[in-house]
Amino acid sequence: MAEIFRLALPVRSTGRETHHPILAVCAVLLGPFMVGFHSRLFGIGLVDLRGAFGLGFDEGAWLSTLATAPQIVFAPAVAWLAAVFGIRRVMVVPALIYAFVSLLIPFTRDFTVLAGLHVLHGTLLGIFVPATLMIIFRNLPIKWWISAIAIYAFRGAFTVNSGTALLDFYVQHFGWQYLYWQDVVLAPLLAYLAFKGAPRENINMDLLRRADWGGMFFLGVGMALLFIAVDQGNRLDWFENGLIVSTTAGGLLLIAVFFINEMLVEHPWASIGSIGARNVVLLLSIALLYMMSSMSNSALVPNYLTAVAGLRPEQIGVTLVTWVCIPLMLMTPLAVWAMHRTDGRYLLFIGLCCFAGAALIGTGLSPDWNGESFRTMAVLQGAGHILTFLPIIVLTVANGDPKKAIAVAAYIQVIRLLGTQTAQALMTTYLRKGEQLHSYLTGLNLERGSEASVAVISALANTMAGAGSAAAQSRATAVLAQQVQKQANVLSYIDAFWLTFFCAVGALIILAFVTKAPKGPLAG
Repeated sequence: MAEIFRLALPVRSTGRETHHPILAVCAVLLGPFMVGFHSRLFGIGLVDLRGAFGLGFDEGAWLSTLATAPQIVFAPAVAWLAAVFGIRRVMVVPALIYAFVSLLIPFTRDFTVLAGLHVLHGTLLGIFVPATLMIIFRNLPIKWWISAIAIYAFRGAFTVNSGTALLDFYVQHFGWQYLYWQDVVLAPLLAYLAFKGAPRENINMDLLRRADWGGMFFLGVGMALLFIAVDQGNRLDWFENGLIVSTTAGGLLLIAVFFINEMLVEHPWASIGSIGARNVVLLLSIALLYMMSSMSNSALVPNYLTAVAGLRPEQIGVTLVTWVCIPLMLMTPLAVWAMHRTDGRYLLFIGLCCFAGAALIGTGLSPDWNGESFRTMAVLQGAGHILTFLPIIVLTVANGDPKKAIAVAAYIQVIRLLGTQTAQALMTTYLRKGEQLHSYLTGLNLERGSEASVAVISALANTMAGAGSAAAQSRATAVLAQQVQKQANVLSYIDAFWLTFFCAVGALIILAFVTKAPKGPLAG
């Protein structure tokens, strides 16, 4: 099966073969870390960026979309491009251009130019992750495959949870510019590793002649339009806005055309049959539920500590690094050891149970919780990430058809980008609607003139009597309104933790129907 993997990802080499394949793997593993850090830093540092660039709220929101949407246009096709043109051509020059663009962005103030640079920045950034698994399989001995995949899986949770602390470190000690300038150093290093580690390869003219350009265009652009709709949906109130309606309709239409195209062309690039295996469908479904369940870590905890507990980024960063990143680092080698010795389904079961347990703890949330209150939950989430994501990747690859590896890679990238953003958007909408509902229901119990509300306002007014009778009454009413809103927020987060719990339970139910993977290099 190992040889089938290599034959399924065709390249043709001439000249000097590399004697340093490990460098190529280091290059493609460095890329995902860059992507993860930049995505997280851009998300949590958007307020700083808006202030630095002098942007309004709407302009900042669009800047975030423009920096991410281009990734999904090209990301599904990167594995194919690497198979045709070779890893050197795909990675080296784009990495150098990416470093130059990252250098320029902090000096730009015109919004049109800034938007254009972010589109180019996002396009190039989207190249670095998708080729990772392919390069691992082609450049490393079989015994190192699971270890390399574990590093790839590790970086997702690590960058999400360490990004807050890194953002604060840059802002406090260097400046917001280093949100971009860190890549001025890392991208050339990636280019060097790819150049020294990857073999010199001829263009695969056979694959190029059979290219399904239409399929790549329809899927990439269609998914990008859906991404724009999802990313802007909360701000523009979803289908009450014409832009959301048009981008959603356009995206769905292009994806429908893509599937028709794949059925008609002689050499389909990403036929739906490539992910038609029963276990692969089940595992990808589990992956989607995992993304939603992991929102308890990537969205709910940091957002609660910011919006409700009122903590600063440095306080949140210490909590996440200490109680998520450190357990994650400790569990990763144990997960690799276990994957070599047992069925990955058992690890996946434990990982999903960790997320379910963390979510159950979150349902006991109260307004008094601070960063230290999340310690047990965070440890479970840190362990859950690697024990869930690593088995999902390994089992999906082990159950897939190696001859259709490039097509499978395309769908994995769609799920990685669009699935994550959709989960984030759904969670944001769920929290917003939940806060509105609980604010209304709580307010019903404090309607004007009720005995309870009069007693509370009177008690608060007495504590503020020094400001005068009228002012004290007004301030007391305002304080009570703030408490109602805070309680509504807490209740909405409790509901959200219940949602992540049920997503984890749903994934466990689906896991019960996943059968043992066939024997091969990734499954004993």
